[in-house]
Amino acid sequence: MDAPSALFDTALARRRLARAQGRGYAGFLVDRLAEDLDDRLGAVLRRFTSVLDLATPVPVAARMLAARYPEARHLRLAARPETGGGLIVGDPEALPLAAGSLDLAVSLLSLHAVNDLPGTLIQLRRALRPDGLFLGCLLGGATLTELRQSFAQAESEVEGGISPRVAPFAAVREAGGLLQRAGFALPVADTDTLTVRYADPFGLMRDLRAMGMTNVLTERRRTPLRRATLLRTAEIYAERFADPDGRVRATFEVLWLSGWVPHETQQKPLRPGTAKTRLADALGTVELKPEGGSTP
Repeated sequence: MDAPSALFDTALARRRLARAQGRGYAGFLVDRLAEDLDDRLGAVLRRFTSVLDLATPVPVAARMLAARYPEARHLRLAARPETGGGLIVGDPEALPLAAGSLDLAVSLLSLHAVNDLPGTLIQLRRALRPDGLFLGCLLGGATLTELRQSFAQAESEVEGGISPRVAPFAAVREAGGLLQRAGFALPVADTDTLTVRYADPFGLMRDLRAMGMTNVLTERRRTPLRRATLLRTAEIYAERFADPDGRVRATFEVLWLSGWVPHETQQKPLRPGTAKTRLADALGTVELKPEGGSTP
């Protein structure tokens, strides 16, 4: 049986990210998410001694981790050589990490672009020690919905058909299931929607390029984007997604994932039928008997 084809052109994605980093990465989104990450870790009472920043595009998460856990051993995995201590050059889909070598792994805005997300999560689960924590975020399915719709309509009008231009990001329900499949305990997945406003759609496109987030789908159209299609896309975007002041909206849905490696000290759900208190008593309500039956 043939292996499924890759969704993303990984080599192209790395080249474009490297170019964005070299020319001045647009870090407004990852900066905001690093603040959110710091807040989420602030609610975790455990101290960590070996931490990893997994492929966050810039070192903002690594700096936050170093400030929060100064006594810990710090590692940062990146796709290309950079300066800085604790740096590992590697592939998020083939982690160069020993089993049980970490007790905290975080990742901001990188996992939505891997071809084998379940495999990466399984490798992370293996690299974490018992009671180790993974906490990260990736872009969700509503991300850039305005741009997706505008491109689809413009291509249909101008070129008589559409081609994939915006990646199919994950949904929160799918993401939570992936954590369970990877063997994480106490999995949690939640969403946060960020809206960024621009003077025009071209401002959004410039920022996407400066984040290395241009089209790297393997099924993308290989011919250059027609100028007429681009201009029509901008027109449709401004017509459909502008606020009263004329500025246009861009949606970024962020999926936050967290999971713990199983450990005997963690809370476990009770077996069905072992509860000692009725829910109706706890809520101070009267439990109604089902028709044709009785309440046990």
